[in-house]
Amino acid sequence: MNKVILMGRLTRDPEVRYSQGEQATAVARYTLAVDRRFRRDNDQQSADFINCVAFGRSGEFAEKYFHKGIKIVVTGRIQTGSYTNQEGQKVYTTDVVVEDQEFAESKAASEQAGGGFQPAARPEPSAAAGDGFMNIPDGIDEELPFN
Repeated sequence: MNKVILMGRLTRDPEVRYSQGEQATAVARYTLAVDRRFRRDNDQQSADFINCVAFGRSGEFAEKYFHKGIKIVVTGRIQTGSYTNQEGQKVYTTDVVVEDQEFAESKAASEQAGGGFQPAARPEPSAAAGDGFMNIPDGIDEELPFN
């Protein structure tokens, strides 16, 4: 089974190209910075940088909504490959081919984390909400399903 699930932040805006031919297909490439849970004593790197590629509608979605700094969750499969560069050296590649991708935080959280997203102005929540919980009058706790 070849399945990978990643959560991280985009290191830059996705690079999107379209295939040639009658039915042009979007191909979006981006890199996710995925935090490591644990660090060894001498290890300065606390993230891994994972190359991802999304095709078709997923590529179009990435082009439209993803940008540097946004936190996303990607599900896909690992694909390895190789090519010979201009100097004649063989270069090996490892990419995650995206099967599903989604936002991992709200727009507001992304903005606070330095994601660079500028949402439209929206009204502030009412201060009357207090702690955000609704008061339940005494005596109706028998009707609540989670006693």
